[in-house]
Amino acid sequence: MIMKTREFILHTEREGLYDVTDLVCQAIRESGAQSGAAVVYCPHTTAGITINENADPDVRHDLLLGLREAFPDRAAFRHCEGNSAAHLKSSCVGVSRTVLIEDGRPLLGTWQGVYFCEFDGPRTRRFQVKVFEDTAL
Repeated sequence: MIMKTREFILHTEREGLYDVTDLVCQAIRESGAQSGAAVVYCPHTTAGITINENADPDVRHDLLLGLREAFPDRAAFRHCEGNSAAHLKSSCVGVSRTVLIEDGRPLLGTWQGVYFCEFDGPRTRRFQVKVFEDTAL
């Protein structure tokens, strides 16, 4: 059975990783699914979704630092909006993640959280969570 898609709105700063784990959990709870999967999807070309450590906030800092170094702004970029580095980061990180669900909760590791990755803010962003319930007996 496919459950309804739940949309969330975020107001972001210039660049950052926003912990949306609680919102993903909320969507799963609202769906009533006990077993299945949730797809977390970002419909933007300069943002993304990732799963990473949520215990130490320095990890977020280090991830952003690494992405800035891997994809710096370059004078040779031709995109007229001047945000080519943000497009590269989004393509590298990806715009969706799948989270398994068991006993009505996401199967995340002890230190894992789900993050909305802003690479070109400040912006008003949205992301969706679609829950698929496992109905096999």
